[in-house]
Amino acid sequence: MAQTVVALDIGGTKTAAALVASDGTVTDVTTAPTPGDQGPEAIIRVASGLAADLLVTATARGHEVAGLGVGSAGVIDAATGRVLSATEVLRNWAGTEVREALSELSGIRKVVVDNDVHAHAVGESWLGAAIGASSAFFVAVGTGIGASVVIDGEVWHGRRNVAGHFGHVAVPHGGGMPCVCGGSGHLEAVAAGPAMVWSYNRRAGADLTSLVDVAHRAAAGDRLAAMSIDIGARALGSAVGGAANLLDPEVVVLGGGVLGVGARWWEPMEEALRAELLPPLADLPVLPARLGSSAALVGAARLVWKELS
Repeated sequence: MAQTVVALDIGGTKTAAALVASDGTVTDVTTAPTPGDQGPEAIIRVASGLAADLLVTATARGHEVAGLGVGSAGVIDAATGRVLSATEVLRNWAGTEVREALSELSGIRKVVVDNDVHAHAVGESWLGAAIGASSAFFVAVGTGIGASVVIDGEVWHGRRNVAGHFGHVAVPHGGGMPCVCGGSGHLEAVAAGPAMVWSYNRRAGADLTSLVDVAHRAAAGDRLAAMSIDIGARALGSAVGGAANLLDPEVVVLGGGVLGVGARWWEPMEEALRAELLPPLADLPVLPARLGSSAALVGAARLVWKELS
């Protein structure tokens, strides 16, 4: 009997699900809004419902579901599937036993859970921009900023599963600006998408809510919009360059929604990144992610396939 894996990507605004074959082929992608403000029971109910529906789909095709792979927002204990901490985007998510709850409600016995950025990085290392690399430093830049270090296909979680929270390192560009974690002067406070929107609104006296709108104004010649994007891009690039000096990865991969701004963001980001590199890293590949919105699903499924191999 052919086997497949159900994959889930539980994010702050939406939860995505799909079937993923052992070669990484993704089918039957479906999404639903994440009821983050309603608490963990509602979040789990939506996620398990998507997984259960895909279990039915796979069974109807004569396929055996080998397991459920989950990438979730928050600090995740990958060994137990428990959420150690999370922001209030997912209210009261900390403490949730994700593996246990999803297994019980979805009917899928084997469940593997990890942080969503780690899952994204695993996907890119398996079949994306970092394919074939022995080590990769992955950075996701969107509503927040997260990172992951993958070595020989394995995520480095750190002693307390906090490794990868790159958005919460202090940077000179931060200027004491408040961060969602409760600290200040962190990279996420200046370089994440909402931070660049806030920066523009403060300078221009505007009330935009989307980085896309800021980018459109920059393209139309708005100097303050261009400046806000440039500052965020250079802050990110400088921090990534410094991290590359520390880690010496074979490749750096950047993903996330902010990359949609295009060259106006990428070029100053890469210029600032390369300005920080030590001479032996001069030819370090710095690449955009390839797998798009399916990356975390591919990576979450890969975590299951690896355990089964």
